[in-house]
Amino acid sequence: MTTVEPLTHIHLDSRGVAWVDDTNTKVKEIALDRLSYAANAEEIREQHPHLSLSQIYAALAYYYDHKETIDAQIDADWRDVEKLRTASQQPSRAELEARMKRL
Repeated sequence: MTTVEPLTHIHLDSRGVAWVDDTNTKVKEIALDRLSYAANAEEIREQHPHLSLSQIYAALAYYYDHKETIDAQIDADWRDVEKLRTASQQPSRAELEARMKRL
């Protein structure tokens, strides 16, 4: 009998972020496609044609096996984006229009 090692297609970087092997795609990106758009593996592949279906299924399986950790990473990313957005203090449309009237 021959024993075959399963292919995982997933690795962790030094910060503990899960990546699809040999790509520049994070597992959480694929998970967000699934969660945000209810996309199935074939639909995700249309958006990420550089990934094989086996890589996508592996990423989804990894996500569901490590859901709490990856969800925490996604939440932290959103908090970071919100901090940056707030710090940038982009003027609103009304503020820009008021500035234009003063010119």
